[in-house]
Amino acid sequence: MRNWKNILWLSIPSVASFATGTVTGTVNLIMVGQLGVLAIAIVGVCNIIMYNVWGFISGIGHTVNYLVAQNYGANDSKKAVERTHIALYLCLFIGLFVFLLGTFGAGWLLKLMGGSSELIQQGEDYLRIRFWAMIFSTLSFVFHGFMRGIGDTKTPMVFSITSNALMIFFTYTLTYGKWGLPELGLPGAAWSIFIGELVGLIGCILVYFVKLHPQFHTRAVIPINRQEAKLISWESFKLGGQELALALSMFIFTMFVTRLGTVPLAANEIALSVMAFGFMPAFAFGSTATILVGQYIGKGNAQMARRMGTETATIGSLFILLLGLVEFLLAEPIARIYTTDPDVYHLAAFLIEISAFLQVFDGLLNFYAGGLRGIGDTGFLFKTSLVLCFAMFVPLTYLLTFVFGLNSVGAWISLYTFLMAFGIIVMIRFYKVDWAKVMPKSTEA
Repeated sequence: MRNWKNILWLSIPSVASFATGTVTGTVNLIMVGQLGVLAIAIVGVCNIIMYNVWGFISGIGHTVNYLVAQNYGANDSKKAVERTHIALYLCLFIGLFVFLLGTFGAGWLLKLMGGSSELIQQGEDYLRIRFWAMIFSTLSFVFHGFMRGIGDTKTPMVFSITSNALMIFFTYTLTYGKWGLPELGLPGAAWSIFIGELVGLIGCILVYFVKLHPQFHTRAVIPINRQEAKLISWESFKLGGQELALALSMFIFTMFVTRLGTVPLAANEIALSVMAFGFMPAFAFGSTATILVGQYIGKGNAQMARRMGTETATIGSLFILLLGLVEFLLAEPIARIYTTDPDVYHLAAFLIEISAFLQVFDGLLNFYAGGLRGIGDTGFLFKTSLVLCFAMFVPLTYLLTFVFGLNSVGAWISLYTFLMAFGIIVMIRFYKVDWAKVMPKSTEA
């Protein structure tokens, strides 16, 4: 029971963090949806593009999270700070690339997605601003990785709530010109994300360099250790590659759905938005598994690390099953919140019903992948993601969607078949690890 309390103590703030992001995305989509079906489609396509970019970049934050957890468990805060600083240096370099890609490649990316000329024309500015905001969120994710690694999940929660509240406020006021602010339309929704992410980053900087300095000496000038930089870059590449494979396969998935027309695309976006409430505890408890497994590996107690991974997965699965029940029973009323178009909300409701309980496999994927990150088994996650995404998910989606003519339903059956396989494989890997040989990640290894 004590372990469960510890797990919940770490997980609930993370659930709240991811929940605010999910709620914000949902509320913003509902507000933007009043601009029409095309606006919903633009946001959906742009979300997939940003998900791909974020997928690769997020590897840095995940790497900091598990390395810091191991260092904190080993009572080596100096190494934890050194690794965090190196990760921030890498983020600044990557931020330049993100800025250039968003500034000059937004229209090209929308065209690559197969969007209509109208979608490209109206969505280019929106996507460009989203890229700029991504620079701030990348840096914030590294700071969050450090905070979560030392067991502080509450501070990221506070910043997430603050940032997302600002996003909701400015989406309403800037999109429709309320309370004396200019009416910017769809780009106003993107500027709201920019403002929210910037404020969140400022908060992270203040906490890391001011509040945490007395304990961790975070303002120390740390030169770049080439071996540590190589380790962090390689780990970030593998974890980012894992996420990018998932994101890119979802990119192709959305390209297939886009070719079915605007209504299926809008319904797909609504269903994904609702399903994000199931992803929420999956991500949160997966992060907790990384923290606890990593800290106990740092302490040299591998068997306790294994046990914490198991108990975290158990609690997280219960959360997802309860959410799935609510989503299944209220599928159509939920879908009708987003749009008044009957063709869109009927199809969206059916997609929600398909995935309501199957999303538990996405949970298993996140829980046990979090545990494997905690021990540094990043190579397995990377390779498995590549194989399943491109040898299974993408071909199966094409077959069921177009060859067998199942359209959106076929696409979603393939999605959850893939998640089921991935979740089970990662779970088996977690229990087949030789835990007696697991050691903290180091440059020497």
